[in-house]
Amino acid sequence: MNLLKPKKVNRSFGGNLFVGLTVTAFAVIQSITILFTVFSAFKPLNEIFLNPPKIYVINPTLDNFRDAFRVMDSSWVVFSRYIFNSFFVSVCGIILTVLLSSLAAYPLAKMKEMPGIKFLSWFIILSLMLSPDVSGMTGFLLMNKLGLVNTYLSIIIPAVATAFNVFLLKQFMEQMLPDTLIEAAKIDGANEIYIWFKIALPIIRPAIFTLIIFSMQSLWNNPGTTVFSEELKTLPYAMQQLVSGGIARTGVASAVGVMILIVPVVCFVFFQGQVIETMSSSGIKD
Repeated sequence: MNLLKPKKVNRSFGGNLFVGLTVTAFAVIQSITILFTVFSAFKPLNEIFLNPPKIYVINPTLDNFRDAFRVMDSSWVVFSRYIFNSFFVSVCGIILTVLLSSLAAYPLAKMKEMPGIKFLSWFIILSLMLSPDVSGMTGFLLMNKLGLVNTYLSIIIPAVATAFNVFLLKQFMEQMLPDTLIEAAKIDGANEIYIWFKIALPIIRPAIFTLIIFSMQSLWNNPGTTVFSEELKTLPYAMQQLVSGGIARTGVASAVGVMILIVPVVCFVFFQGQVIETMSSSGIKD
């Protein structure tokens, strides 16, 4: 039984060339914006507003990073507190996302005989059509009703309860987790929790790492609009404060933007192989 049989792509040389050029073009466009932000963090103020603008740095400096810590340390909350809040929210959110999403995806993918499973599956698919902006006000009212506004949970819970997370793991389980393997485990006396933890989770590990990347990006860049206490604010909120200081803090805002960018980029570099495997894996073959 081949659990990870790669999909054979039937495409001509011209098709491969077109796909390669298209992907390269998108990569170049995305790289330019990232490089401009990174280089701007090391530019003195007079280079940032050059006309025409230059991507590269003529006289690199670390003043923007020093000014960022100096400005934030003079505020009500020290800069390290914003960094801690972002790390805490991201780590807790990722752990809960993986656990709850995989627990929800397993019965949806492999327990088709349960009443209401088909309805729940369609409901999750329909939920993917809703923009986060549409459910934003409803989510705030729900957090307020539960008394969770101005807490870490008001950021974590909406990020965890995302239909896409369950849908991603459900689809991967349906393709990569064979029913015969589950039946064999049940014959040996294994219960559903054991099968989920010992069999399903190891097999869908590539999808879990993909989910970690998406969750990290969502949680790390969350400004925390449902949090009003300065001590609970996240790093993106601190960046918004710096940007609101006017053009004199443009370089400082770029420096903070680079610091925010580091963690998602490092996370993606470590797990990018798993993402590719998730996107390219096909069904199983008994």
